[in-house]
Amino acid sequence: MMLRRAALMLVLGLFCIGPVAKASAQQAVRQPLLMEGRATLFQRVILRPGARLAERPDANAPSQPTPGFGVFYVYARQGSGADAWLEIGAAQDGRTQGWVRAERTIDWKQTMVLAFNNPAGRERAMFFRDAETPRALWLNTRGGAAEATRLREAARANTEGPVIALEPENFIDITRQFYLLPIISAQRVENEAAQEARLLEVISAPAQATPPPADPDALRNYRGAVVFVVDTTISMGPYIERTREALKRVVDRIRDTAVRDNFRFGMVAFRDHMGGNPRLEYVTRMVSLPDLAEASDAILPRLSQLAEARESNEGFDEDSLAGIKLALDEVPWQQYGGRFVILVTDAGARDAKDPRSQTQMGPEEMRLLAQSEAKQVAIYAIHLKTPEGRNNHARAERQYRELTRRGAAGELYYPINEGNLGQFGQTVDAVTDALLAQVAATVGRPIAGIRAPQTAAERRIFEQAEIVGTAMRLSYLGRERQQAAPDVVRSFVLDQELNPADPRPERRPLDVRVLLTRNQLSDLATTLRNIIQAQAAERLSPESFFERVRAAAAATARDPRRMAEFQRLGGAFGEFLQDLPYQSQIMEVTREDWINWGSGRRTEIVNALEAKLRLYEEFNRQPSLWVSFDGGRNPGEAMYPVPLDALP
Repeated sequence: MMLRRAALMLVLGLFCIGPVAKASAQQAVRQPLLMEGRATLFQRVILRPGARLAERPDANAPSQPTPGFGVFYVYARQGSGADAWLEIGAAQDGRTQGWVRAERTIDWKQTMVLAFNNPAGRERAMFFRDAETPRALWLNTRGGAAEATRLREAARANTEGPVIALEPENFIDITRQFYLLPIISAQRVENEAAQEARLLEVISAPAQATPPPADPDALRNYRGAVVFVVDTTISMGPYIERTREALKRVVDRIRDTAVRDNFRFGMVAFRDHMGGNPRLEYVTRMVSLPDLAEASDAILPRLSQLAEARESNEGFDEDSLAGIKLALDEVPWQQYGGRFVILVTDAGARDAKDPRSQTQMGPEEMRLLAQSEAKQVAIYAIHLKTPEGRNNHARAERQYRELTRRGAAGELYYPINEGNLGQFGQTVDAVTDALLAQVAATVGRPIAGIRAPQTAAERRIFEQAEIVGTAMRLSYLGRERQQAAPDVVRSFVLDQELNPADPRPERRPLDVRVLLTRNQLSDLATTLRNIIQAQAAERLSPESFFERVRAAAAATARDPRRMAEFQRLGGAFGEFLQDLPYQSQIMEVTREDWINWGSGRRTEIVNALEAKLRLYEEFNRQPSLWVSFDGGRNPGEAMYPVPLDALP
């Protein structure tokens, strides 16, 4: 296939097919066919373009065309070879839409899909005609990167070759503009340097509607929001004042410029669990929301609310993640293209295992939530390493490096040694200047007076801000232009950037996701609760832990017969997690593993599961994230593309 299209076309939108034959009472009790060897998973197919739905399995029967790439359950199979037919339905409720030739369908054994990561700071992914070319490139640790560059340039020039498509240039938000890029098969490929990638076979198809023409002035309406999340505990007095000063400087700088309409600021204050002490006043407080209905300097009179606490909290950790969560939940991020949070604190975070944590989430789960398609927020952390917190610094640094990790930009983490007030002020100024410069450059309205970076640390801040700003811009353009994209393509792609010499995870172009239904996510959450409760009950007797999990799973499983074989903890999870190409933290654990690990390791695992559970609850609370293939007939069948990293 000649590459005359600029990028890979995706299946955009959802398809609702009217019934060819009316549902009967008999159909209402039918179930789709089970997958071979499965007790709870039903057969599903994806329709090829050109498929027609017929009233009966007969080439002469009345039929109607149907859009390609609809997803359906299989209720019956009849015939073989060229005369094979499938009876299909959009949902599990027994109602069928008609019959389709089997040759016009593709079996979809795992509801795995690809989601593009933002292309800022990396090369666009290549989709290959065959599996051998990307496999050979990955195995070639010496010359693979150079050959990948050559192939990519040839593809850009529309030269015939093994690359049949490139990913879209602008970032496409999979939940705002849902696209279906199904994975048909997946295998792990490891090279001689022990670096691992997933080689994925995928299919794609054209959008069903022509996207509107791009607005040449789209970026003129691009707006940025910066929300400071500030520690206001008793030790933070000087830093609160310096943060206030930095924000005043930024507002004053843009007050009389054209870019003032493209920038808004917000402020969240946080302290810690009050522990019954009213003098701590609050855990989190919204000081000022960024509001496009107000002037850019509306935040200034509200800054007087920022004041350090009058009493100390318990321990050195504070609930910074609660402050981040309030900013993620309350700010109307959908109004902004540039979305930035700047955390300022001198302490570590209360994480998922801390009973005084308001969110019961860890840094990883908070990062996943911030970077989810519904938020797409970049978190910066300015960490004051004051002498008083020397025993807390290493742990806090690990937390905030994880919290701020963002694709090709790396970790947006800036430590301030000895809590030096002068260095802190320079860092705050550099971060705000860098973000301001990115928004100003995006809308084409430069701002005078932004100081060029003077030190290596400041240059790093500006370089990272450029990558983050580019990612925000590509995401914004993808939304504004409704980026769509080739004719039906069956191709192969690696989920890692094709540069074996530099396989950094943050440069990964693609995420493998699993479309889980609400029912499946509910089952997954129930299983995690069962494991957590069994561990809490059996701290002194780990030998009976497996029996408790087995009993709880049997009581809640949709098919209790599966509990008869329970050699690993994976037996407690739904079949939808089996055969996925990922390394589970918990599913392969045996009874002997659990006993031999010791209490510390067991507690660590359970704490991680608790954090995952909080993340699933967040997914469930956001209805805009869920999509439906059956026209919304069954809410339990609505689906969300869960990242593999979010699975237990």
